[in-house]
Amino acid sequence: MGNNMKKLPIGISTLSQIIEGNYVYMDKTQNAFELIENYKYAFLSRPRRFGKSLFLDTLAEIFSGNKELFKGLYIYDKYDFEKHPVIRLSFSGDLRSPDGLRKMLMASLRENKKRLRIECSDETSFAVCFKELIENVFDACQQGVVILIDEYDKAILDNLDQLSVALENREIIKSFYSVMKDCDSSIRFVFLTGVSKFTKTSIFSGLNNLEDISISPKFATVCGYTEENVLQHFPSLVDEADFPKVKEWYNGYNFLGPKVFNPFDILLFIKNSYQFKSYWFETGTPSFLVKLIKENRYYIPNLEHLEVDSSLINSFDIEDISLESILFQSGYLTIADVQHRRDRYLYTLTYPNKEVRLSFTDNLLNHFVDKIKKNSILDDLFNIFRNAQLADLEVKLKQLFASIAYNNFTNNEIDRYEGFYASVIYAYLASLGFQIVAEDVSNRGRMDLTLLTEDKAYIFEFKVADEDPLQQIKTMQYYEKYAGYETWLIGIVFDTGNRNITQFVYERFKQ
Repeated sequence: MGNNMKKLPIGISTLSQIIEGNYVYMDKTQNAFELIENYKYAFLSRPRRFGKSLFLDTLAEIFSGNKELFKGLYIYDKYDFEKHPVIRLSFSGDLRSPDGLRKMLMASLRENKKRLRIECSDETSFAVCFKELIENVFDACQQGVVILIDEYDKAILDNLDQLSVALENREIIKSFYSVMKDCDSSIRFVFLTGVSKFTKTSIFSGLNNLEDISISPKFATVCGYTEENVLQHFPSLVDEADFPKVKEWYNGYNFLGPKVFNPFDILLFIKNSYQFKSYWFETGTPSFLVKLIKENRYYIPNLEHLEVDSSLINSFDIEDISLESILFQSGYLTIADVQHRRDRYLYTLTYPNKEVRLSFTDNLLNHFVDKIKKNSILDDLFNIFRNAQLADLEVKLKQLFASIAYNNFTNNEIDRYEGFYASVIYAYLASLGFQIVAEDVSNRGRMDLTLLTEDKAYIFEFKVADEDPLQQIKTMQYYEKYAGYETWLIGIVFDTGNRNITQFVYERFKQ
């Protein structure tokens, strides 16, 4: 049966079921071979629903010696498939309390003991039980133990809205993971996956030799689908769908290698007869991120072009949560560019694709504006920019700010700075689906915001002061870089007293 006849592996993270059930499988065994040959303790961070669990199961099948399952795949004739005992742990269930976490750990250890036919003398301490399990299974099998841990960070991430629980859960899993250091001589391989990477000192203080492969170029495509994968396994996306648009919507994740598609999106897109929807985004609402943005008065347009150093890419801690780090690790931002300056790496982050940009900004709007009013204004704005009906734009933008609930300002100085107004307008404009360039760099300076349709360029300047809002655009000649577009200059002045627009001017630039 040809690849185009294979079934879609939606929600399936068991390798044997995919291979034996004739589902599409993207061969990741070259990554697996590289990993198990050259690493002993490794960690991988990837966004949710990106294929981490399937890769973990692939490693489990390799170490279990199930060679025939890999016939026709890269690793089949390159690895000896020596059988090792495998301990598998996946953090799931109710982790909203320390007691729930402890119960989950003990239940998972009991399942492993039963499968491996190993007894432990201590049934009360998960740390002692884990240590005994590793040592006893090694003694019984006389083979190095393989430990695979999925969603290692879930007990913390699920509780970022209740810090005391997150901190206590952190100490529990810290003591649990530290067991592996004492059992090093019994261990062949350890692999952990999760969404985020917390600092070694906070979680893995005992595992100093844990190597992070999350942004290693060798493992850039270990999860996700490359364009080559998609074209090989899903030729219908070229024959029957608008493939450039598919790439615009679902491709773009960059882990310092070839860009990858979100696999969950691609599978649901095909299943749903090529309807462009936010399949991945809708599986989880970033409410905690929205809360951080509001509390920290974050200038949202910066998310289009955000420069950070490696410390913000690599890890963070609960007591010092970096919004940029969470946005990157959870998949709402990705790497657009890397520069090496002054003996350090600087990364430029941006939205990976249209799905995330549209959905994230729309989600932000829902926390500021009544949804019904929001959708009505969005429909009108779309037509305004398509047809350059700027006489109507001032009315709509004033309706926008009038619809923001007063309690969004109470005891909050967020409305006193220019960035708040620009952030709200940016979120609206980004939700329209047009190309947005925030603080776009020209050869003469910076502009606040540019919106591009197919044939029109709208250059915005925002002010919270009584001054000519078009003067800077004209002085700096921002419009020069948009030769060929029908270019409009738009200046907006905000009043922090009445929380709305007090001056709105525009003119068309005649080239």
